[in-house]
Amino acid sequence: MNYVNCKLCPRQCGVDRAAGQTGFCGCPGTALVAKAMLHKWEEPALAGNGGSGAVFFGGCTLRCKYCQNTAISGHAAGKAMTHPELRTLFEALIAKGAENIDLVTPTHFLPDILPALEPKLPVPVVYNCGGYERVETLQKLEGKIDIYLPDLKYADARLASALSGAGDYFPVATAAIREMVRQTGPVQWDGDKIVKGVIIRHLILPGFVGNSLKVLDWIGETFAPGEVLVSLMRQYTPMGGLPAPLDRRVTDEEYNAVLSWMYLNDLEGFTQEADSADKGFIPDF
Repeated sequence: MNYVNCKLCPRQCGVDRAAGQTGFCGCPGTALVAKAMLHKWEEPALAGNGGSGAVFFGGCTLRCKYCQNTAISGHAAGKAMTHPELRTLFEALIAKGAENIDLVTPTHFLPDILPALEPKLPVPVVYNCGGYERVETLQKLEGKIDIYLPDLKYADARLASALSGAGDYFPVATAAIREMVRQTGPVQWDGDKIVKGVIIRHLILPGFVGNSLKVLDWIGETFAPGEVLVSLMRQYTPMGGLPAPLDRRVTDEEYNAVLSWMYLNDLEGFTQEADSADKGFIPDF
């Protein structure tokens, strides 16, 4: 796996990032770390008492118009780090009490990240991504990732195209999630902490409840109860410049409708309180 003829993500730009060319992600052929921190606001079964050892990488393979991390996701942001430097960073976070190493938007830097994961770290490795992943790339991660934490943002192709520039999002993301579950098997717990498995995040968008219901339908139809967990997120925070209905937060009525549908599909997982939709929870990049 390398940056030459780069086809790490579904965009498959084919550019030579090792030679300085840039594709859709706009990033060079070296890992860019925008922030590393003990992240206390991940799902409780991940964050535990010490927090997740979150490593936020610059750039992204999606262009979500409502992204809360746009300060780092929309361009090549962060400090260039080699794989030995990444390894040192991971170990430093663990020494500070990190419950896991949480790789946030890592796909376009896998050629540097994968060597940094060897030998195996003493805590679980979390692959925190937007769900828009190539199965062929994920297959290279088998045995190296303990917990997959993908989004499943859309079942509606037009919405995916308009808001994230990825009209093929649903078939690509659902194939990716199937591969993730194949690798990890059902969710495994050690006391009150998850140590292996897949947690599917879904962010409810204001005005688009129908999209959320279709997403939950797919999860419920595809996996047995408890095989995966769902993190139902109501933290959508208007970032400015978007038209209605994306210029407001999710209402109680919208959230309760989606939450009820989650339970009707026999899905287990995590929910969020209304006060999670606050810019104060967005890391300072």
